[in-house]
Amino acid sequence: MKPATYEVAQILERNTASLSNYCYNSWQLRTLHALRKCRTAALGGHIDRCNHPSCHRLHLSYNSCRNRHCSKCQGHKKEQWIRAREEELLNVPYFHVVFTLPSALHRLCLYEPKKMYGLLFKTAWEVIKDFASNPKFLGAKPGMIAILHTWGQNLSLHPHLHCIVPGGGITKNGKWRSAKSNGKPGYRRARYLFPVKAMSTVFRARFVASLRKELPPQSRDFYESLFKHHWVVYCKRPFLGPVQVVEYLGRYTHKIAISNHRIKNLDNKGVTFSVKDYRHGGRKSLLGLSDPEFIRRFALHVLPKGFVRIRHYGILSSYHKKISLPALQAILGSVQLKEKEPLQHRVCPDCKKGKLITIATFTARGPPEHWLEKLKRQTNRDQKKNSSPKA
Repeated sequence: MKPATYEVAQILERNTASLSNYCYNSWQLRTLHALRKCRTAALGGHIDRCNHPSCHRLHLSYNSCRNRHCSKCQGHKKEQWIRAREEELLNVPYFHVVFTLPSALHRLCLYEPKKMYGLLFKTAWEVIKDFASNPKFLGAKPGMIAILHTWGQNLSLHPHLHCIVPGGGITKNGKWRSAKSNGKPGYRRARYLFPVKAMSTVFRARFVASLRKELPPQSRDFYESLFKHHWVVYCKRPFLGPVQVVEYLGRYTHKIAISNHRIKNLDNKGVTFSVKDYRHGGRKSLLGLSDPEFIRRFALHVLPKGFVRIRHYGILSSYHKKISLPALQAILGSVQLKEKEPLQHRVCPDCKKGKLITIATFTARGPPEHWLEKLKRQTNRDQKKNSSPKA
């Protein structure tokens, strides 16, 4: 017996009338309603037919909301994005650097998310760029892919930036320079990109300086308190190779605050979902929240309209990709990746061979009666076929 499956949309649906109570702005409310209606009759739908000669089955599908905060709408987008990044990989070590904002700034993130998250991207890149340009560490122009996450495992606000940084950069002479191995014998590659403590200190100073310029006047005590907090910059050992970079990107790029598979139970008391405690080695446990608290926490992670949460910098920016990247790939050698089958977005779920072709669409009023009748006859034929005794 398969375990019951639960969705965020179910929680939103049973609290439709009170969703506005848990949102900080109208955009959050609009997003929650879009997620609630995703793949339901409320958004209309379409009738598809398989084009394979031996199939020709009809399928009724409801439209998706296409919202980036929806767990049901990210699969195909994620695969498209990852395959595009695979073509841009360099045959060098890659480092994973994480920049985290302290809890003292969380309230500002609630009321000024666009400004605060924008400063997080800007400051993180400035730190990476300046350390890389220093001849003591690298002396070259680096690149970076940055991915914003705003949540912790318990859905609390935890803004942090995951950065993928190639282990090297382009010098002023246009040549590739690899990251240093810290001068330690026995290491063929750098164990860490740049000194973490120094990066943390510079990150804090740069971010606070930017806050002073961007925010309305704040009290002196507020800014002094920010220097009392430890600003976390975490740099992991390099990935084993470009293949591992792709696997990592697959997990993190189009991730949302909580995926449906983590929801373990819904009842009258609220929501129960699984969490990982990274302070204790990723130990798993269950957390229960009331519906209002779950929705309130989920809404915290709805990004401002049009805000870009995946950004490319330096030699990995769109400008340099066209100019520098092909030459670098030729110099550093190609990356050997496993061959993948072409992406097929609309494959027939029955025969697995044909492609679904849309032959009719309908609004929230529902599909026309004659199509419902055809689908009903198809279902009846299937039932008779399955119930007939086998020879």
